[in-house]
Amino acid sequence: MVRKYFGTDGVRGPANKKITPELAMKIGQAAGIVFRNGDHRHRVLIGKDTRLSGYMIENALVAGFTSVGMDVLLTGPIPTPAVGVLSRSMRADLGVMISASHNPYDDNGIKIFGPDGYKLSDQVEMDIEALIDSDMSSKLAKSTDLGRAKRIDGVQDRYIEFAKHTLPKSMSFDGLRVVIDCANGAAYRVAPGTLWELGADVVSIGDEPDGFNINKECGSTNLGAVSKKVREMRADIGIALDGDADRVMIVDERGQVVDGDQVLALIAEGWKSEGRLSKPGIVATVMSNLGLERHLSGLGIELLRTPVGDRYVLEKMREGNYNVGGEPSGHIILSDYATTGDGFVAALQILAEVARQDKPVSEFLHRFEPLPQVLKNVRYKNGKPLENARVITAIESAEKRLNGKGRLLVRPSGTEPVIRVMGEGDDAVLVEAVVNDICEALTQSAA
Repeated sequence: MVRKYFGTDGVRGPANKKITPELAMKIGQAAGIVFRNGDHRHRVLIGKDTRLSGYMIENALVAGFTSVGMDVLLTGPIPTPAVGVLSRSMRADLGVMISASHNPYDDNGIKIFGPDGYKLSDQVEMDIEALIDSDMSSKLAKSTDLGRAKRIDGVQDRYIEFAKHTLPKSMSFDGLRVVIDCANGAAYRVAPGTLWELGADVVSIGDEPDGFNINKECGSTNLGAVSKKVREMRADIGIALDGDADRVMIVDERGQVVDGDQVLALIAEGWKSEGRLSKPGIVATVMSNLGLERHLSGLGIELLRTPVGDRYVLEKMREGNYNVGGEPSGHIILSDYATTGDGFVAALQILAEVARQDKPVSEFLHRFEPLPQVLKNVRYKNGKPLENARVITAIESAEKRLNGKGRLLVRPSGTEPVIRVMGEGDDAVLVEAVVNDICEALTQSAA
């Protein structure tokens, strides 16, 4: 299935180059047409992160949706998972998040949620794509049926209340000093505010967005800032969100990074012991460390794998009735609470365990020893590098050398022109060697 606009997480690319006002308007028109289902007044809820280009894209989407007769509710900066939650609770016909997640400010994107709060299926995205490239003039609303747009207040407070209600009423973070890095992104108000209301001593960084500094030297993809602040403030734990707060990384009291696999292990173990796992298993992607799979297997918990992308994790969770899933990058999906990855809600589950344990985070959050894993990216300009004969031979050779004692994954990124090469196994030297060989072949093929 070849898609022209949608990737693994909505439509994404350089603002005003790929993500232009014209494209955004057409996406609004096409999505509005697909989700019209009766004579009632249709509504779409639109949230965004803090990128400068958000204003441009927001206005273009409003033009698109209102032109097909949809009323638009504008929330302003709010986390991606909040859009999923609020779209469902406010009975919207669909929700839209304007964000490029962990990418730098000059990228932006459009993520779409259905009325059930879930991201769209591949088929629905294909239906929208078909309309984008067609003449939609005959499907526009009559002059009397055009939509209206308005900004709504209180959505951030509603998300704060939602987040707090994922914890027991008696839960308090009194006595915990927490560093929260908001990545100068969508959660810069709601995350510190929620932690303060729960009693934590909050040290907030990455909370001064200016349109250009989202994810810049901060957030879940750049952990130096939160690690340094944790040590400086002698905090109990550090939490780093990304630009739209749908992923999280944790730093322990020593400033050491705890990735999404360790978070998944802790939640899976805790929920199994409390009888909260809907089934004796969780869902992860092909990128999760083999050490996690072995660790969970020893506890009687199965690890099911999907392609990369939280949407595919969620699809498998819904298909098999699993309520915990995620990725090592920090997308953690707890379907008892949310319809998509929610980095902040996952962080609250970790903090609750910190409060219960009354032990240093380093003593209980590193649940297993990861196998040596190497991940490298090779950028290319055009073509299909994975179809190159030299690259195919290098991959086949690498698989033979691993000989069942590790895993190899070579895949194109869904959001940028990059081939990702990942290898893992018990022999770190061997893993490094096979990954380097494939990267060299990719580089030569792109030359």
